[in-house]
Amino acid sequence: MADHVDLVLEQWRARRPDIDPSPMGVIGRLSRLSALFDAELRRNFAKYELDRASFDVLATLRRSNAEHSLTPAGLMHSSMVTSGAISQRLDRLEARGLVTRAPSETDGRGVQVTLTAKGLKLIDKVLPTHVDTEARLLAGLSAAERDQLAGLLRTLLESLGDKRD
Repeated sequence: MADHVDLVLEQWRARRPDIDPSPMGVIGRLSRLSALFDAELRRNFAKYELDRASFDVLATLRRSNAEHSLTPAGLMHSSMVTSGAISQRLDRLEARGLVTRAPSETDGRGVQVTLTAKGLKLIDKVLPTHVDTEARLLAGLSAAERDQLAGLLRTLLESLGDKRD
């Protein structure tokens, strides 16, 4: 069995036998998978008028603590959303009534972002469909293969400096 990346690798081996294109096999497949995964995840989020970054903010607040509340800096640290996207994302989520921003009780200059009841209800509705979508995307792998792949990807991420704080 062969995929599109195999064709690319064969072509490079034929045209440049002096170069080992095998890294392209890994990176190319990860890139293609990322594009396929993103498209499916976007479809699921769109059903709830969300995008990936908005989902990530809501999910981060939901899982972080019992109060479902963090500072914007805490959100950036705990989520996969960049600093430039946080303020913009929070504006949109607040306008929809999904989060509130209030002055911090412990830091006069700080702000706390908190899920509203509406935000909590939405993330609790979206989360099962998100996990189901991800499970469907990984259905071609056995549980053992998923664990092995997760371990290998963790090792690669750690080797590139992406470590748990």
